[in-house]
Amino acid sequence: MKAFSGLALITLSLTLAACGKSEEGAKPTGEPIAAVAAPAGTSWSDTIAATPDGYFVMGNPSAKLKLVEYGSFTCSHCRDFSAEASEEIRKIVDTGKMSYEFRTYVRDPIDISTALLAACGGKDVFYPLAEQFFTNQSAMFEKAQGMGDDKYKALVSAPPAVRFGALADALGLVEFAKQRGISQDQAKQCLADTAGAEKLAKGVESATSQYQIEGTPTFLINGVKVENSANWATLQPALKAAGI
Repeated sequence: MKAFSGLALITLSLTLAACGKSEEGAKPTGEPIAAVAAPAGTSWSDTIAATPDGYFVMGNPSAKLKLVEYGSFTCSHCRDFSAEASEEIRKIVDTGKMSYEFRTYVRDPIDISTALLAACGGKDVFYPLAEQFFTNQSAMFEKAQGMGDDKYKALVSAPPAVRFGALADALGLVEFAKQRGISQDQAKQCLADTAGAEKLAKGVESATSQYQIEGTPTFLINGVKVENSANWATLQPALKAAGI
């Protein structure tokens, strides 16, 4: 599904290698999973850990059920899922039964710019900031449509070290992030991180190869793709069947 019409989406020119890494987590038995209390004075939904792949896991690291979402910041279905499911997911995570991990599935340069900014503040602000970027999606698309193809092509044809920063500035993403605690210098540094951009793109190649991802959002439960599920109404029964 196109994020929006009328723009030529020019992606990174990278040589990408897939990896066959397996996911952790035992296959769900369907038996009810017992709740696990968080350490005193904490909540599981505020317990965030960075992964070696550069993503962030929310919740009990020993949770029996591990939910992964592959999502795109330029995907309207992902935006809708964030709006309808974020609070529900936190409620389940707080039981200690399930952890949740959002893995950015970048589809275009705008996606990469947004993803770099969402991760810019680190693990403690990633999820609130990511949810707010989803709420800003329509405004971002309006700015993208307003700039026209020629300007867009010029921006994404710039060298990678300046490409994503220039695009984020033009779309108002830097200002949006600044209003939410990311400084100008911090945003500039994150958007110039070409290694980070390449890592995001490689993650897409790997995920596509390993899970045959055909669209976003795509969900995994303990490393197994949930078929025919792209919203909370279809994901929730799968979680219940897994023991939540």
